[in-house]
Amino acid sequence: MITLYQFGNSVCCQKVRITMREKSLEWDSVEINLFKNEQYAPAYLKLNPSGVVPTLIIDQQVIIESTLICEYLDDSFKDFPLMPKDALGRATVRQWSKMVDEGLHEGVGEISFSAMFRERMKGMSPEARRVRFENVGDPRRRDRFMSTFELGARSPWVLYGVAAFEKAFRRLEATLSDQGPWIMGEAPTLADVNLMPYVARLHFLGLLDLWIDKRPRVQAWWGLVQRWPSYQAGLATPMLDKEITEMATYGPSIRNDIKSMLPC
Repeated sequence: MITLYQFGNSVCCQKVRITMREKSLEWDSVEINLFKNEQYAPAYLKLNPSGVVPTLIIDQQVIIESTLICEYLDDSFKDFPLMPKDALGRATVRQWSKMVDEGLHEGVGEISFSAMFRERMKGMSPEARRVRFENVGDPRRRDRFMSTFELGARSPWVLYGVAAFEKAFRRLEATLSDQGPWIMGEAPTLADVNLMPYVARLHFLGLLDLWIDKRPRVQAWWGLVQRWPSYQAGLATPMLDKEITEMATYGPSIRNDIKSMLPC
């Protein structure tokens, strides 16, 4: 039996769901509403002390951290492998995963926050906002959120995110020119899967073209992603209409700020 504790529009949950769909797995889903602070409920913190999603429970074993969950699933379910067989190939995939986890994850969070989640917090009472910030256990993460709440897209953390995406897309264009059409060659791997939700978020915010308009190989890769059944089943189809509308509404509000941070 597999249970996934998740939040629908979380990029980390999306990459796990894409992996699970590619593996043709079935699971029970428990929704953890991040906007209601359910990730900080004592019962959930016993499962995931970091207070984040997703959390996977399989055969009564608890696995946390989305990148590790995806690798665990690929190791445990051998059909439709998403990691190369050779050691160098596996190390290369993990380099892409590391880039996502250490750069793009913070970046997409701040870009998303400045565009739409900031507007939600503006509608909260001062007390509710205080509780929200206090619940963030990581002081560095709390400082990021507070900076972006106060400054919006002009927060330096948003600039760092924009720079991380620029570096990633530059690397992706160069890699695809050598190997393509997927990052590791002829078939998708976890290098692609881990990147997909972060690129999709920019797409739904109406910002992706700012990075890939002059990168034809990335555009071709993104076209492949959108047609890939596991992406459709794990990310595109579960998206709620209200989520798509919210991102499409608020994303353009920061477009000029983002554009000004990119190389000419």
